[in-house]
Amino acid sequence: MKQLIMVVVLLSLTACSGSGHDDLVQFVKESGANMRGKVESLPEMKPYQPFSYNAYDLADPFKPRKMKPSTGGGGGLQPDMTRPKEPLESFALETLKMVGVLKQKNEIYAVIKTPENTIYRVHTGNYVGQNFGKVVAVTDTEVKLKEIVEDSTGDWAERDSTLTLQEQ
Repeated sequence: MKQLIMVVVLLSLTACSGSGHDDLVQFVKESGANMRGKVESLPEMKPYQPFSYNAYDLADPFKPRKMKPSTGGGGGLQPDMTRPKEPLESFALETLKMVGVLKQKNEIYAVIKTPENTIYRVHTGNYVGQNFGKVVAVTDTEVKLKEIVEDSTGDWAERDSTLTLQEQ
């Protein structure tokens, strides 16, 4: 048995080392002879131009601006900073609720409830909210206001707002 294995190994070694593969070796040499790789040249690099950011002094658009009275004498629309504040001007308009209506001597009053559950009555001419909101009309279902708000350029502008009757 040992002799048989030796014979098989010798036959396989002589078969591989024979000249039967000369044509294969020749083909590999010829096919690789005229193959040359090409490498594309790199594109020309442009010099880096740094960007200078100069907007550090501008207002951050993601932070709410605190309303400041305009000190410039622009002569346009401006709130009266010298008049005494009324009690409902210390509350944001969104936190106030109209809960009813009173009629006395041909005058209609709106009943306003604060977040602290305090009740106030207002009529035309009173001020409500933190944006200098003046009551211009009171109806059975709403209070109409003209607010004076500061825009992003620092100028003052009027806007209409309402408080509607809250049903419970």
